Amino acid sequence: MTTAAQVLQGLFSAEGLEDPYRYYADLRRHGPVSLIGGSGPYAAVVTGYDAVNQVLRDPRVRVTDDAFADSHGGAAWREHPLLAALNNSMMYSNGERHVRARRLFQQVFTPRRVQELEPAMVAQISSLIDGLEARLLADGEADFMAEFAYLLPSSVVAALLGIPAEDLAWFRPRVQRINEFLDVTGKTAEVLARADEATVELSSYYRRLIAVRRTEPADDLISQLVAEDTDVTDEELVCNLLVLFNASFVTTIHLLGNGLSLLLAHPELRSAPMGPFVEEVLRYESPVQYVARYADDVIEIAGTTIPPKEVVLVMLGAANRDPESYPEADRFDPTRFAADPIVSTAERRASQGSVRPLSFGAGPHFCLGAALARAEAQLAFPLLMSRLPGLRAARAPVRYPQQFLRGFESMPVEVGDAP
Repeated sequence: MTTAAQVLQGLFSAEGLEDPYRYYADLRRHGPVSLIGGSGPYAAVVTGYDAVNQVLRDPRVRVTDDAFADSHGGAAWREHPLLAALNNSMMYSNGERHVRARRLFQQVFTPRRVQELEPAMVAQISSLIDGLEARLLADGEADFMAEFAYLLPSSVVAALLGIPAEDLAWFRPRVQRINEFLDVTGKTAEVLARADEATVELSSYYRRLIAVRRTEPADDLISQLVAEDTDVTDEELVCNLLVLFNASFVTTIHLLGNGLSLLLAHPELRSAPMGPFVEEVLRYESPVQYVARYADDVIEIAGTTIPPKEVVLVMLGAANRDPESYPEADRFDPTRFAADPIVSTAERRASQGSVRPLSFGAGPHFCLGAALARAEAQLAFPLLMSRLPGLRAARAPVRYPQQFLRGFESMPVEVGDAP
């Protein structure tokens, strides 16, 4: 049998980028947790749904924070603007610092706030479809990722934060440079230098915007945050805004691209209920494929002992294809979520129902923007299909060149006869 380390090496190859799921299946043959020998950066890979869920919710398990960085390489990381910003944000912090920042930001991502945003999101979706339709009429085809999937979530998050719409084109390449480094295979000195430069530019932008909002408040999140009586420093605010903007729309870009790809492949689903459809897209093609975790002490995951301070690669995409949790896991089937997907593991085992995908994580670091991402997709797909019923693939899409984020870099579409 191929070792788990060999399978992991294959996963991060060109073949693994195209189809990671056969590698996940190979890893599962080693059990829900696979120990990785050698001198690599990971002690273990977690692929089983229950094991991934356990790791994400275990209070002893931590994200890789500044203390971890110090213990694994000294303080050299502090000289890199990107690494300093990440480790000063709630996404890469634990304990009280994480709770303090998350409490401040989560007030804007409540279900009620998302519901209040729906009319504005529908108007934005309609406007973007107008633009997509105009490009299709003028050129015969359009890139769905550039003309719609990027613009919708970035414009929604920008409006929430108070970033002017005309600045979004400036944001995109800088956000991409940061995302390039976050991928397991992208951590080279050259990629880090590009990400550092982007971080400096974005941080300067946020500092200027914070200063403006202190004297000229508006109806946006930054104005609200600077008006709060809080012990979150300006530097923490900048770092969290930088990470929040990336995290809040990058996953939604790929949710929209993956969802449209599946709609085009399954035209019979174009009029299906969008709640179950979006949930199945999240399960079947998780926009975020993995996260990293560690613990200060020895922990046991699904019967496997993990040494202290060793990094565990937690495979969200593999958990969502675990046949122990999802019968016929490699089949795209939105009807599996026709009933309420939010049930416990014990209830699922008793009823044979489905559990919610782990695409947005679980536990204390559950994605703040999950409800917003789901709402954008559930609103966008019906409007797209009703306005452009003949939408179809013009050519094969180009996959996004990262394992960390699964989606498409470009997706040429055209309009033909309605199916």
